[in-house]
Amino acid sequence: MEFVVFLILYALPVLWLLLTLKKRIEERNDKECYILDYECYKPTDDRMLDTRFCGEVIKRTENLGLLEYKFLLKAIVSSGIGEQTYAPRIMFEGRENTPTLDDGILEMEEFFYDSITKLLDRSGVSPSQIDVLVVNVSMLACVPSLSSRIVNRYKMRPDIKSFNLTGMGCSASLISVDIVKNVFKWYKNMYALVITSESLSPNWYSGNDRSMILANCLFRSGGCAMLLTNNQALRNRAMFRLKCLVRTHHGARNESYGCCIQREDNLGNPGFHLGKDLPKAATRAFVDNLKEIAPKIIPVRELLRFALVFLIRKMRQRYSKGGATGPRPVVNFKTGVEHFCIHTGGKAVIDGIGHNLELSEYDLEPARMTLHRFGNTSASSLWYVLAYMEAKKRLKKGDRVLMISFGAGFKCNSCVWEVVRDLENPNVWKDCIDRYPPNSLTNPFMEKYGWINDEDPETFVVPDEIP
Repeated sequence: MEFVVFLILYALPVLWLLLTLKKRIEERNDKECYILDYECYKPTDDRMLDTRFCGEVIKRTENLGLLEYKFLLKAIVSSGIGEQTYAPRIMFEGRENTPTLDDGILEMEEFFYDSITKLLDRSGVSPSQIDVLVVNVSMLACVPSLSSRIVNRYKMRPDIKSFNLTGMGCSASLISVDIVKNVFKWYKNMYALVITSESLSPNWYSGNDRSMILANCLFRSGGCAMLLTNNQALRNRAMFRLKCLVRTHHGARNESYGCCIQREDNLGNPGFHLGKDLPKAATRAFVDNLKEIAPKIIPVRELLRFALVFLIRKMRQRYSKGGATGPRPVVNFKTGVEHFCIHTGGKAVIDGIGHNLELSEYDLEPARMTLHRFGNTSASSLWYVLAYMEAKKRLKKGDRVLMISFGAGFKCNSCVWEVVRDLENPNVWKDCIDRYPPNSLTNPFMEKYGWINDEDPETFVVPDEIP
């Protein structure tokens, strides 16, 4: 009788608690999201784009006057983009003004079949083992979808969960990771393949609207394939573990929605409009995103310090009658993360984030060098930045990496990855990492194009030869 009482009062509740705890631990483990491996795409050397060739492309673009010519050349030589980035084949064939649907599809397939094959071969995972496929290419929609083309090429399973994203802009790769993370909550021991790139071939703007011709200079060819899993047995093989991910969307604000949009100009030429409200929209989305992710990654002591400094500053503003109120309080994100993986949207984007987060040149180096070597490859650019850190042997076990990206809509997405093991693979940077960072990022053509500043708009003619 005493044994029965003991069993009812003590043993069974303890057993129930243990089983509940075990279940909760298993549920938590099933929600984990790991990156097993990733492969950044390096196009062939015959697609390499230097400033001289950029000048030739501008020269053969009709409808450009002196002001547009000066604007584009200045944008190119001051963009922070180097001499070894890549462009689609259509540019080298001189057909950028007359693209076909096949041009866009072939550009993507060249990337797909190179990077996916290398990634799966290296990881030892067969296409039939892939449970989830997410493809994001913002500016190319076709039927069947790009994800279906991959399924067909690699003969993937009929029950694969495939997603094809378009129109998500440069922040699309973190949206793809978020989709995978949510699928992982409901299914155990899965493999997910995320493909991120941008199709440039069908999206050349041939008009002269200054808000739209800038996009012709900013983007370069690239892409990345990532293999993710929630299988705990593969934890020791993984490279990164996702700690948190935050998405901020300001599409409800008209000025944010319209500052970065695909449209036609007054003559019916399609292109990508970058409006004057873009910096303000980006800053607003960035600040709101940081407000949400900061409490998830910053130590409590740093948050308390920030709150105290903020309160003191407010009190001084209230009683100082216009006097000095002290420095603007800033959360020190370095107390929560060791590395900053910033979207290479341009030199101004990198400088702006660096200023707002009070980052050092060491922190900004991976983004600056990626912009210089590979340019702005849209949603895939984050992974070239991450690859730079790995190639430089900066990523050590336990380190945390903050990723920040922006996209049309207007969106700001961010996440934090924890490094699971020491990483030092030279990856896509292997042929040039020893040359980075270079002594100078100054474009060698900065002086070469200086002649255009002395031209007269009334007599200007596009030259047959670039001086």
